[in-house]
Amino acid sequence: MLLDHRLISDIEYRTIRFEKRPALDRAGDPVPDLFNAWIWLNNPSQLNSYTTDALKELILAFRDASSDRSVVAVVLSGVGTRAFCSGGNTKEYAEYYAGRAQEYRQYMRLFNDLVTGILTCDKPVINRVNGLRIAGGQEIGMACDFSLASDLATFGQAGPRHGSAPDGGSTDFLHLFVGLAHATESCTLCEPWSAYKAWRLGLLNDVVAALRHGGRLIPNPTVVTNGWIDHEGRIVYGEFLSGDELAAGRGLVQTGTVDLTPLDRAVDALATKLLYTMPECLTKTLESLRKKKLEHWHRNSETNRAWLALNMLTEGRAGFRAFNNGSRSTREVDFVELRRRLARGDTWDEEMFREIAPSREETSAHAR
Repeated sequence: MLLDHRLISDIEYRTIRFEKRPALDRAGDPVPDLFNAWIWLNNPSQLNSYTTDALKELILAFRDASSDRSVVAVVLSGVGTRAFCSGGNTKEYAEYYAGRAQEYRQYMRLFNDLVTGILTCDKPVINRVNGLRIAGGQEIGMACDFSLASDLATFGQAGPRHGSAPDGGSTDFLHLFVGLAHATESCTLCEPWSAYKAWRLGLLNDVVAALRHGGRLIPNPTVVTNGWIDHEGRIVYGEFLSGDELAAGRGLVQTGTVDLTPLDRAVDALATKLLYTMPECLTKTLESLRKKKLEHWHRNSETNRAWLALNMLTEGRAGFRAFNNGSRSTREVDFVELRRRLARGDTWDEEMFREIAPSREETSAHAR
């Protein structure tokens, strides 16, 4: 009898989904006794943000999939069509972790263990990006070996705009995919990239159309997908449209139907290609390739964890509360007022938090 190497036998997942789907051969038929493990973030009402409990279960799910002899590949995705993952749960951040540095340090222990668990999984890991991949979602996505995305997905960071730094992996990994210039731009300005731009820059393995309109699949109508160079010689393929064209594109998205079947077929096809490789040679190859990420991750993750915890006493506390308590259009602090106060030597006290928070009048007006 074979030994059981799982940390916990027969765990009941409550905040995520874990399922084993039959591996498919080249003819598309199920292979007896072989599977792909699908791990789903299951919080669609909050854009699949992960809570403390979800992090615990994700760690165990990856460990289960890694040690399961019948699993060929792991697929990490999110429930629904809007989001793969928007990062940490900002409600939990604002209402529990804000102002509690020691508690947030323990939370980041869990997050770091998840990233490490993905990077050391004994099976290839495919990120099925079914919607936006932002902040911590971007970071756990980059820890995966492959990324296949719906062309309606968006990619990016949120840190400096909302009171943090993208030190859960983006400052370690992003430049390995897209180069230092693009990584610096994304991590500091926090402007979203379309799936086509992310693919063009090297962040993704493939992009799949997902919007069905009039019975046929069409490319994302909010993004330039039919040309590469503008009249000034700049690359624009994958950039978001603007003005009336953007409004018209959004209208098509609203009246169309999201169909992720083509994305699932692409994921299955990649998993099938992995099936037809030597399992130990595949694992060793991935381990060697992952060393580039792990070199940066192990060098920085613990000191980053400590800084992120302390930041919850100041900018993190202000930023996450502003995001949680503000309206959809006023979820940022008053950056100018914050800089003015710090420039004159003001300290982080309740008056500071109150004065830089989104104005109650503006928030109430939007709520009405």
